[in-house]
This record gives sequence, C-alpha cells and structure tokens, in this order.
Amino acid sequence: FSPSPGLKKWVEIGNSGVFRPELLLPMGLPDNISVIAWGLSLERPTMIKYGINNIRELVGHRVNLQMVYDSPICRLDT
Repeated sequence: FSPSPGLKKWVEIGNSGVFRPELLLPMGLPDNISVIAWGLSLERPTMIKYGINNIRELVGHRVNLQMVYDSPICRLDT
C-alpha cells in the first residue's frame, strides 16, 4: 500500500495472491495444485493520475490509442 495525497487514503500498488481452484480447472491443471501470482499493479496509480474510472479504458479493446500516442511515458511526478 502507498499513501495517495490526491485521494487522501492508501492505495494498493503491489499485490499478490493464490488463484482459486475453479479458475485453474478450465486450464487443465490438476485440482491439487496451487498457483500464485504477483505484480506491481501500476494500473491503479496510472488510472488515478489520468482520471480513468474503468480499467478497460487503460488495457484491452477499449484503449484510447490517441492517449498512448500523446503520452508515451507515464510520469507520476508531473
């Protein structure tokens, strides 16, 4: 978690967890296996910085490519 002055609350930026078994079964993995995942979760502070409310506007088929072209580097200090 990291303090966010703009939101006046803590925001999680690094996270991890274990996949639920029902998500692994369609992948053909045995039911006795555990899978962990982790990441920096840079989407959240980026969404806060650029005022994006829906993550599908940042990643996926609804991405506004003009925003990518206009802002090739995400800088949180500006």
